[in-house]
Amino acid sequence: MTVVGLDDTDSRERGMCTTYVAARIADELRQFGNVERLLLVRLNPAVEYKTRGNAALAIHVDCDAETAFSVARDELESLAETADDRTNPGLVVAGHDPDDVPGSVATFAREAIRDLLEIADAEATIDAAGYRSWGLGNGRGQIGALAAVGSWTTLEEWTYEYISYREPEQWGTPRTVDHESVFAAADCGYPEAWDTVDCGEDETVCVPHTPGPILHGIRGDDPDVAREVAGRIESEPVDRTQLFVTNQGTDAHLRDGSIADARDGRAYRLEGTVATEPETRRGGHVFFTLEDGAGRSDRANEPKTREGAAATQDDGGDRLECAAFEPTKRFRDRVRALRVGDRLTVCGEVSRGTCKLEKFAVRDLVRTERVTPTCPDCGRSMESAGRNQGYRCRDCGTTAAGKAEVELERDLEEGWYEVPPCARRHVAKPLVRGGFDATTHPER
Repeated sequence: MTVVGLDDTDSRERGMCTTYVAARIADELRQFGNVERLLLVRLNPAVEYKTRGNAALAIHVDCDAETAFSVARDELESLAETADDRTNPGLVVAGHDPDDVPGSVATFAREAIRDLLEIADAEATIDAAGYRSWGLGNGRGQIGALAAVGSWTTLEEWTYEYISYREPEQWGTPRTVDHESVFAAADCGYPEAWDTVDCGEDETVCVPHTPGPILHGIRGDDPDVAREVAGRIESEPVDRTQLFVTNQGTDAHLRDGSIADARDGRAYRLEGTVATEPETRRGGHVFFTLEDGAGRSDRANEPKTREGAAATQDDGGDRLECAAFEPTKRFRDRVRALRVGDRLTVCGEVSRGTCKLEKFAVRDLVRTERVTPTCPDCGRSMESAGRNQGYRCRDCGTTAAGKAEVELERDLEEGWYEVPPCARRHVAKPLVRGGFDATTHPER
């Protein structure tokens, strides 16, 4: 068995898609042996130089490594959009079974999904493993290619995507896909096939808007259901199809961490308490501050700043700004419903000191608030009787020792909330897939 890894063949302006290149390479390799599977691996979504979804591909094929390398290189040179100087295709070929990667390669794959890596890191690991490699431009594509090679042993959870491709002469033109048929197909496949449509926004999420070769892609937990959904969609002619095994919808990018340790360029699962009221700012973006609640006394000897650190400190503890940006649409209403004191688990990428929310879990809601007491005789609000003197009604003479506690009506319940499908990152796990540690409130 041989593993072929490839990455960075597409362009934001000129199109192409690395999944299509992988499908073409797999077709050529079938002349020399059985292609067992194709992997579509989503790497760290915070990487700045990604094209769109930061995907790398791997092909597991039963042929010799030299033949696989030659075939893959020819296809890459032919199909990669190298006219764009930001496209730097890379190829890595390992002449062993997917399960037999060295520990250093498995570690590299894990870090590529959750951290930031350098080209030199990839080159050193490739040389140590004795792999064949090739790249154009600055060689950055070898980072993703090597990560794809090591992903099979690194990742434990996999889903599927069944992609249908357009006829080449149609690339760059508007797609012809019947809107109603997509929604009908999505209904038939849900929940085994998810994120096909966004019902709230009336959007066909599975149909891209880029100039590349993809017509539509159906994601789900069952490959047969994904194929069935794709087959129900009425559209322009399909040139070819390919099933991919993928880490999409798995939250593989998230790392457990603390607010104090959160750093830019990584994605986290963090615990904290809402420290400021949600604020809607220009553009419709909603912000609030999350606090760990710990005091500063136990951190008196820590440095005031840390390289890449996103959290800030005040007398209440470490704090991190969180945001639901305008593209998350109705999710922002969930964020606006938060109150100071609510205890949360938040998930999202930290960038420029702000956690871009993908989902959050309400662990504990503030259920009461303290208000100025009301006079039981006349029903008017009492006034302060002076410092530490409680409250009194000047008209009726009634008094109260302090503020009254009243129950709050909350628009949230405890449990998980998520962005809608139209705003979901490829690697983020939809709530409908299950496996969460509390009640879920899925978006569809």
